[in-house]
Amino acid sequence: MGRKNVLKTIRENCEPIVEDLGYDLVDIEFVRENAEQFLRFYIGKREGVSIDDCQKVSEAVGNKLDEIDPIEGSYYLEVSSPGLDRPLKTDKDLKRNIGKEIEISLYKNIDGKKKFTGELLDFSEIDITIMEENQEKRAIQRDAISNIKLVVKF
Repeated sequence: MGRKNVLKTIRENCEPIVEDLGYDLVDIEFVRENAEQFLRFYIGKREGVSIDDCQKVSEAVGNKLDEIDPIEGSYYLEVSSPGLDRPLKTDKDLKRNIGKEIEISLYKNIDGKKKFTGELLDFSEIDITIMEENQEKRAIQRDAISNIKLVVKF
């Protein structure tokens, strides 16, 4: 089974478990670092994620992974919060962050700029709509976007 299929199988089997526990499954990655393999689950919830939350999810998905055994060889299972500056990748991520300030990076310039910042108003399969600081709405084609992330202010 290829890496993509392994991740798909893991997501299909584990996302319902994560959601039943009251969390969003933000992302899953399976990576090799040095000679070790790591399966990482990134979870979120509106109030933030604690160590206890990570432990609870780790135990639940760990049991399911033992049952379905999708990965050959040994690996480390890690569950954590994705962090504030993580990319917004899915429609679920976007929906959860409507009304928040985001930064959109582009593959190439539009109107002489490669980055746009504004309040996330809406999104579709085709584009992402923001309200820029000058109060102008701007719709940006999704296929032109290289990265979207929340603006973190301290």
